[in-house]
Amino acid sequence: MAKRDFYEVLGVAKGADDAALKSAYRKLAMQHHPDRNPGNAEAEAKFKEINEAYDTLKDGQKRAAYDRFGHAAFENGGGRGPGAGFGSDFNSSMSDIFEDIFGDFMGGGRRGGGGGGAAKLRGADLRYNLEISLEESFAGRTVEIDVPTLVGCATCDGSGAKPGTGTHTCRQCNGHGKVRAAQGFFTIERTCPVCQGRGQMMDQPCTDCGGQGRRQENRKLSVDIPKGIEDGTRIRLANEGEAGLRGGPPGDLYIFISIRPHDLFQRDGADLYARIPIAMTTAALGGEFEVPTLDATRAKVKVAAGTQPGQRVRLKGKGMPVLRSKDVGDLYVQLDIETPQALSRKQRELLEEFARLETEENSPTSGGFFDKLKKMFEA
Repeated sequence: MAKRDFYEVLGVAKGADDAALKSAYRKLAMQHHPDRNPGNAEAEAKFKEINEAYDTLKDGQKRAAYDRFGHAAFENGGGRGPGAGFGSDFNSSMSDIFEDIFGDFMGGGRRGGGGGGAAKLRGADLRYNLEISLEESFAGRTVEIDVPTLVGCATCDGSGAKPGTGTHTCRQCNGHGKVRAAQGFFTIERTCPVCQGRGQMMDQPCTDCGGQGRRQENRKLSVDIPKGIEDGTRIRLANEGEAGLRGGPPGDLYIFISIRPHDLFQRDGADLYARIPIAMTTAALGGEFEVPTLDATRAKVKVAAGTQPGQRVRLKGKGMPVLRSKDVGDLYVQLDIETPQALSRKQRELLEEFARLETEENSPTSGGFFDKLKKMFEA
């Protein structure tokens, strides 16, 4: 029985690109896979035909030969036929095909042979916890930190190999960085355990870093703390993390900011809050006082006559700067009225005299409240 045209088998045009071939193969292979059609000889034959077609057309050289000579290109000693049996050759072919199709889902495509090697491993990211004061958050500053980390080995320039020595291809994986093991119908690919995926082995490891290409060291770094930074903010310093293994790129350093509690101020975003106790007489008669601010000046707070406990005075523009902005928050001063204690005889006599002269107009809130209570008791 004459073989069908490979393009017809896959249902694509002769000029179809690689993406179209792969898409058509994936759809048909899933449809006719033996696992989905147990005991179906027709589906198995169809599956072989689909794989034979794709194995030929996915390879540029095979496809060029097929386009010129058709099936005759692989007959009479013209190379191993694309469908030469369902044994070990077919399994090898299927491994390549499935790697092409599903490689993106398994961590990347195929690696070239002959010392292609694996990508260099990136260094780990690091975290550094930095505590600053509210004043430092207000003004911003440059802080020097000491970070224990892994840095590139200067002796071997990060390669891990002893200076003057070279490398050789890993004999276990032949430079691929990966090894394969057949498990039933499928071929499983994993990182080479001998070279750890590098594809190359050092002739002699560096004596200073033990072949790691990096060593432990404390690094001093300067960190710019911007004005207005908030508690919990994360600052990223690119490429300041651990050096990568054997010349791999470094990771990043993340600095997590925490702000120490302040003795006077509490922060809410860009606004500041302060609770200030004042004398009862000041609340009743009015007055003023000064409070310190984070810009190293003093602000005057005016107390209106008859101020009640918990009332707030707003000082505009005396709060925190907004991060990366020209805006500034406000300072809110909450007035806590203090009741006099340890009265002298004269003070007590004066307060008792004031109590006799006090009317409901002097304390309208409490007077009205107790009037309501009196009516409730009389009801």
